[in-house]
Amino acid sequence: MLLLAALAAVVIPAGQSFTCTPTRVWDGDGPVWCKEGPRIRLAGIAARESDGSCRSNQPCPRASAEEARQALVRLLGTATGKSKQGHVLVRGPTLRCTSTGQAVGSRTGAWCVSPTEGDISCAMVRGGTVLRWSRYWKGHRC
Repeated sequence: MLLLAALAAVVIPAGQSFTCTPTRVWDGDGPVWCKEGPRIRLAGIAARESDGSCRSNQPCPRASAEEARQALVRLLGTATGKSKQGHVLVRGPTLRCTSTGQAVGSRTGAWCVSPTEGDISCAMVRGGTVLRWSRYWKGHRC
């Protein structure tokens, strides 16, 4: 039981700053797995699901799920392979993030800034592979 608790992702409380050294990416809006423990759902954006579908309650970008995931991987660093579960393994610089609170499951919603690419959510929107999700953007500025 203790082992399972240790493997669970840490949810960072809303408003708290934290660092994330990315190790894995699932899709264009997360989760991004951090070496430090959290799994991040990037704040304010929506990407297609990994099967190419869009949920009825969120914006639906034209870009494919794969295009969005590859764009996020490039912003975070370098792809180093794939996990057995299908995550893209990534190596990149440590991000500085601010939590928006718990996202679905054990994910932390967060705005993250890369020392090389700037605000990741803003960069993804500029790249055209995701859409701004007004419900969660809440006045964020790029």
